[in-house]
Amino acid sequence: QVHLVESGGGLVQAGGSLRLSCAASGRIFSINAMGWYRQAPGKQRELVAAITSGGRTTYADSVKGRFAISRDNAKNTVYLQMNSLKPEDTAVYYCNVARGIYSYWGEGTQVTVSS
Repeated sequence: QVHLVESGGGLVQAGGSLRLSCAASGRIFSINAMGWYRQAPGKQRELVAAITSGGRTTYADSVKGRFAISRDNAKNTVYLQMNSLKPEDTAVYYCNVARGIYSYWGEGTQVTVSS
């Protein structure tokens, strides 16, 4: 099992910034991709950004140029720096870790952007 602890969500005004963190513990060997998804009320969960163990990144078109994902392999932690936040970024953000054929999810952290 892999246990994920997220932090950094909150309420911010449009144009502001937040930094999310997700620390992995447990059976953390051979972790491949780490990423962030989000789910807004009434919408499906969607990929925001992901990063492989080699540092390759993927972003949703809606966040390109505003969000940046990074990871510290020594700390088994993934970060999501969110800048120029918009009200439409409001959602619960979930950390996801892939290890082999297994996928693990955090409990989610609320991000609310006021206009």
